[in-house]
Amino acid sequence: MGKKGGRRSKKTAPDQGPTEGKKIIATRRRAHHDYEVGDRYEAGLMLRGTEVKSCRNGKAQIGEAWVQRHGDELYLLGCHIEEYTEANRFNHSPRRERKLLLHRREIDKIIAALDEHGKLAIPLSLYFLRGRVKLEIAICSGKKSHDRRQEIKERDANREITRTLRRAQKR
Repeated sequence: MGKKGGRRSKKTAPDQGPTEGKKIIATRRRAHHDYEVGDRYEAGLMLRGTEVKSCRNGKAQIGEAWVQRHGDELYLLGCHIEEYTEANRFNHSPRRERKLLLHRREIDKIIAALDEHGKLAIPLSLYFLRGRVKLEIAICSGKKSHDRRQEIKERDANREITRTLRRAQKR
């Protein structure tokens, strides 16, 4: 016969499961070298099923990608997600525009920042979070060549300081 006590309650938390943490798909490693990185936002992506499967295989690149405004919406352009090899004729186009999913106030902030002179939005990383593909984008401005040289000088000076401190501690 049936169990006593009526309905059973489900005792699992919504964020438990095999995809609890971040699984990085692609990153833009030169972003901090080429740009002054400002505010960061986490956006969802409107993807097709074959694109998600290709991302699960790690077949995505965001090195040449950027975020552009179309009306009052934001789109990811220049992102390359390879075609899924086991798909049929309904496969996706690798470089198609993909709509970003954000809250309205975040979209308004990003659009206001993009309207400023010299600001652009670039993707920093593409990853899975709880089974969903997410994109971390940042509002950036390009670095000048003298800024890069100054940064390299500071980095070299810091390395030399740590080397001398290590040598002094060994003695």
